[in-house]
Amino acid sequence: MEEAKAVQSLAALAQAMRLRIFRVLVVAGGEGLTPSRLAEQLGVAPPTLSFHLKELLHAGLVSQERDGRNLIYRADFERMNDLLSFLTAHCCQGADCGVGQAVCKPKRTAKTAA
Repeated sequence: MEEAKAVQSLAALAQAMRLRIFRVLVVAGGEGLTPSRLAEQLGVAPPTLSFHLKELLHAGLVSQERDGRNLIYRADFERMNDLLSFLTAHCCQGADCGVGQAVCKPKRTAKTAA
């Protein structure tokens, strides 16, 4: 992933409602959700939801598909995983540290121990 795309993705998620929307879509998985179901689950007005979905679409974090009269929104898991890989690419200076298992921890120094 290019740095510019990572910044765009992180900027889109750096807003509470968009982060909530993305997390709900992650839980929904491959089935995705319609805007009405999203609005219902999040307790948000449709115009507000539409604005935030547009931002997530623009950042490539969600996809939109038409199913008859409905729109279905899904989290883009490939983009999410690319972002996570970008963020952890040089974890522990390249050592096999078991990223994803919470093994990479900051070393304690005299300053942090106090």
